[in-house]
Amino acid sequence: MLWGSVLGALLMAVGCLCLSLLPRHRRPWEPPLDKGFVPWLGHTMAFRKNMFEFLKGMRAKHGDVFTLQLGGQYFTFVMDPLSFGPIIKSTQKVLDFVTYARELVFKVFGYQSMDEDHQMLHIASTKHLMGQGLEDLNRAMLDSLSLVMLGPKGRSLGARSWCEDGLFHFCYSILFKAGFLSLFGCTKDKEQDLDEADELFRKFRRFDLLFPRFVYSLLGPREWVEVSQLQRLFHQRLSVEQNLEKDGISNWLGFMLRFLRERGMASSMQDKFNFMMLWASQGNTGPTCFWALLFLLKHQDAMKAVREEATRVLGEARLEAETSFAFTLSALKCTPVLDSVMEETLRLCATPTLLRVVQEDYVLKMASGQEYQIRRGDKVALFPYLSVHMDPDIHPEPTTFKYNRFLNPDGTRKVDFYKSGKKIHHYNMPWGSGVSICPGRFFALSEMKTFVLLMVMYFDFELVDPDVPVPPIDPRRWGFGTSQPSHEGTLGSSPGPLKQQASTNTPISTYQHVALWAMIDDLRMLELPHRMRKGYHSDFHVPESEGGTMR
Repeated sequence: MLWGSVLGALLMAVGCLCLSLLPRHRRPWEPPLDKGFVPWLGHTMAFRKNMFEFLKGMRAKHGDVFTLQLGGQYFTFVMDPLSFGPIIKSTQKVLDFVTYARELVFKVFGYQSMDEDHQMLHIASTKHLMGQGLEDLNRAMLDSLSLVMLGPKGRSLGARSWCEDGLFHFCYSILFKAGFLSLFGCTKDKEQDLDEADELFRKFRRFDLLFPRFVYSLLGPREWVEVSQLQRLFHQRLSVEQNLEKDGISNWLGFMLRFLRERGMASSMQDKFNFMMLWASQGNTGPTCFWALLFLLKHQDAMKAVREEATRVLGEARLEAETSFAFTLSALKCTPVLDSVMEETLRLCATPTLLRVVQEDYVLKMASGQEYQIRRGDKVALFPYLSVHMDPDIHPEPTTFKYNRFLNPDGTRKVDFYKSGKKIHHYNMPWGSGVSICPGRFFALSEMKTFVLLMVMYFDFELVDPDVPVPPIDPRRWGFGTSQPSHEGTLGSSPGPLKQQASTNTPISTYQHVALWAMIDDLRMLELPHRMRKGYHSDFHVPESEGGTMR
């Protein structure tokens, strides 16, 4: 009986493998099918090498709808944003997001999700990431930012010593550490908390660098071992047992952990849930703030407009007892200029992919009236960065940073955008949409806005070399949330006011302008109320020839 069951399972597996290797042909009423030249793999290598450029070429070849073979699976990409509505609104019974999400979080974080997880996230986010719950979390984030940026004993606002750091590292480390302390709480020893947060960031950054190739199963043997070690480290450091020793764990996280515990989830699986939530909450805010500050530094008119708005809604910069920023959180609701800056930054730098698994044969109805048959088991994919964010019909000069792109002439938020003369609902999609929209988007935006406002109000900062161009996007991170720069320099450090000499490690990938990147990664800060500095470039824009990559 046992051998019969094993043999049956083996035959079924072999049968499925043989079916996946059978040649597939386009049927009537199906989208154009492009399988590539390599059996089973199809276009996998070109897709992973540079997803943006590859899909741009496929759209030029096939039009707004096409099906690709990628690693034995078939993905139908829809490039017409006027046709997104039915896909996004489709029920889980037809186009399912949950199945793919479950597979991904189990592979990356080791978390085995439950059927009620989606409901839990919705309830927790509605209760604790909106309204009064959001205000409480914003207050905790401000306290954490004060601790991270000023230190547990505070700093003198009149200090005039210049510090130098990499802009990307500076933004990412501060947002990560403050976000970690806000969500997972603190002990009574603030110095110890900061040390722990700093160590976790270093480990998190290493995991983040491996993440894209980990998802695509492209790691080398030693890297697989390293990823396993990092997973175990985060499971241990974020364990429920460790959190019991801390105060101030966020109501949002606490609610979800109680929900899981009441439904009998083992504590070891809750530890993995914590790791997943840490990555989900902190993997994009730091990189987004890097791009936002960089664009402000490169555009004098944008920096001036944001600082004038900040002064108008917040007043003069001051510290409270030298240990915390005097900051009125209600001001976050009164910053239309900064809102436009953040929305424009996300348009240029957020590159998510929206995926749905086809549960039953599906008729895709396009806005043009054309209909396509999509097979059960295939995946429907949207890549808004190419089809929406970089569409010149929706956003004229799409590769150019325009801080007021999302502002009406009267200063109110602009929400009316058009394609082919028709008003478009999905004109900017950095958070995803529909059932897969980011549940923490309101808190993420609040913490990023708070950080940017603190920087422009309390710090004088500039690029060491204001003329260096903006670095290009790392092509390996297309489709993984907020993009990151292709190259990163490390800086020497020493105490005192002396300017430190920048140095670079071997770049992540080959690039001709490593020295230039090392300079743009230099951030100089002066700990005193800001004064306007001369020398920002206001004529910077992303060249059209780069097809959306930023230089």
